[in-house]
Amino acid sequence: MTARARRRTRIGTRLLATVAVGALLMGAAHESAPADAGAPPGDRSPFTGVSAARGPVLAVKFDNARMARPHTGLAQADIVYVEKVEGGMSRLMGVYSSRLPKYVGPVRSARESDVELLRQFGRPALAYSGVRSSLNKMLKRSPLYVRSHGRLPGAYFRSSARPAPHNLFVRPGAVLRSAPKADIPGDVGFRFGPAPAGGAHATSRTVRYASASHTFSWSPQEHRWLASFDGVPARSTSGARLGAKTIVIQYVDMPPSRYKDVNGAATPYIKTVGSGRATVLRGGKAYKTHWKRSSATGGTTFTRSNGERMPFAPGQVWMVFADR
Repeated sequence: MTARARRRTRIGTRLLATVAVGALLMGAAHESAPADAGAPPGDRSPFTGVSAARGPVLAVKFDNARMARPHTGLAQADIVYVEKVEGGMSRLMGVYSSRLPKYVGPVRSARESDVELLRQFGRPALAYSGVRSSLNKMLKRSPLYVRSHGRLPGAYFRSSARPAPHNLFVRPGAVLRSAPKADIPGDVGFRFGPAPAGGAHATSRTVRYASASHTFSWSPQEHRWLASFDGVPARSTSGARLGAKTIVIQYVDMPPSRYKDVNGAATPYIKTVGSGRATVLRGGKAYKTHWKRSSATGGTTFTRSNGERMPFAPGQVWMVFADR
């Protein structure tokens, strides 16, 4: 064999080895991370499973004291979170992308665990009334686009129809104009589709904190769960009942955080990274599920006992945090 032939043989051998290694790596990647056929298609919101434009993500903290009701613009949120705060009271957080109301509120303060919760949305904008000075530095260092009343006063206004501090409202459009690089929606773990077999028939479920209760009652006429706060039907300022076709009760740890309110009460830290049990309410049934979230930058998966993902009904989703 000539020198030129031997050189061609060596080159060919190295090329075949490179191709073989590449094929093995591609096969290994496919086996370790198979495509999820249940992910919502690109023309549907990953938050609701409904066809919608994917606008930038905005989270708004809502007051939920009795004097703060009824709420404005909460019905237009893609996702509504129910959170425990100091003294066993509750606050709400609306996550918007598909629809953006002209204004929403009443708006109240953020909490430390909101950063962990919102990291799954990438870098969303966050609208809130303010926080204590000790927490303000932590929020400013977070990857969120924090847009408080104090930082962006032109986006907020107070209503003379309500007493302070339950009268602060925000214009979502103004907030997002100040955060033009806020991320658009991505996969946060929700899956949508027909209701699976099984589940237990249910007419209502209640999640209680020390000083607040949240009841969700199935309405066959409206085909959704209607919300009540502290035993009173929850309504928007239009008079319509608040509620959704899917309610997720997620059992989590909520230990005291290092922060306290002005009265010295410790703020609960809602741990949304980890795993545990959950109950998904849809179609007049309650489904026992398991939730898992491996990191703050990842979404939360909900699976049934057979290992299959629990599908939600398309539309607004309520996530209610309950003590484990």
